[in-house]
Amino acid sequence: MKILHTADWHLGKRLDRFSRLEEQILVMNEIVQIADEENVDLVLVAGDLFDNFNPSVEAIELFYKTLKRLSQNGKRPVIAISGNHDSPYLIDAPDPLARECGIILIGHPKAKVTPFQLQDFEISNSVEGLIELKLKNHDFPIRIVHTAFANEIRLKEYFGENKEEALNQVLAENWATIADEFCDENGVNILMAHLYMNKRGAPVLEEPDGEKPIKIGNADLIYSDTIPSQIQYTALGHLHAFRNIGTEEKPVVYSSSPLCYSFSEAGQTKYVSIIEAKPNQNVSYEKIALKNGKSLVRKTFDEVEKAIEWLSENQNTFVELTLESETYLKAEERKMINNAHHGIVHLIPKVKNQEINQKQLYDINLDQDIQSLFKDYFKSKNNAQEPNEDLLNLFNEILNA
Repeated sequence: MKILHTADWHLGKRLDRFSRLEEQILVMNEIVQIADEENVDLVLVAGDLFDNFNPSVEAIELFYKTLKRLSQNGKRPVIAISGNHDSPYLIDAPDPLARECGIILIGHPKAKVTPFQLQDFEISNSVEGLIELKLKNHDFPIRIVHTAFANEIRLKEYFGENKEEALNQVLAENWATIADEFCDENGVNILMAHLYMNKRGAPVLEEPDGEKPIKIGNADLIYSDTIPSQIQYTALGHLHAFRNIGTEEKPVVYSSSPLCYSFSEAGQTKYVSIIEAKPNQNVSYEKIALKNGKSLVRKTFDEVEKAIEWLSENQNTFVELTLESETYLKAEERKMINNAHHGIVHLIPKVKNQEINQKQLYDINLDQDIQSLFKDYFKSKNNAQEPNEDLLNLFNEILNA
């Protein structure tokens, strides 16, 4: 059985003032193309389907169209769970209609999916937190233990009011109970979840900039050793870089987001994971790189001319540009930089530190003329930097007014 694992689509997300919708359309087309070329039997989308609880009409339309294409109009099952950016009610709402197309949407962690049957597959068993699928072309079932993202309120709904026990223990017991009853060696067994998971004792995995944090201290950190032994592959969502925090024999994989969504992800290659699985055997998986979308680049220059030259040669990027100089950027320099590239997200002027003569800085002659006093005051607040011509002209304009 061949499975495609993807996550963290964040449809509708913007980068500051820039829309990413055109890039998202291209990368969704690419994921559909990979699913078809690889002839996968099943698609898993592990949460953060949208970027916020109230996505735009365009984002919702792209989401439904993509799932419908992935499902091949009902021939291939597609399972999508909600993440911490998603409204679970919005994800659940179209489920009766989605089932007609072979799409299974799971908004809440305590979900019990209504069984249904189509020509090419059926849900043969469904309990809270698990579905079992039988596919027409396979003589063994696949079991998906699913845990959509749960905030504090949803956790209480899922696990009851007893929060004294560690979340790790509660999840481990819940998953183990399901796995012991339903995940025998006669089928493929997968765990699918949207949460912050790491290997016990491993370095902390940083959540990307702009991501709504799941991990608050260590209270909500889930360790990979809570995963039941019956599980052959764990499909995770939340962290935006591809990584396997499990073993080669039993992978626990963040498949990555399809695009770089913040400058903390600058330079990352994005992937989908293609899994091959048989009952009672180790799975194999490969990551397939996604090619669409603009790259995010952090660059630092100490000359405006060098910055403009690089910007002119690298148009298909979003840029966080830092300019180090002896004085502040002039208005005409800022204009030249912005005209050279229309994807500058942040322009950060950085004045180089100079040695400060403390006596000169603080012993100010109050008998000076007002322009000289302004210069001394400016230097006292800006590491002894002289105000540039634009600032002096503005100051004189204010005086004259």
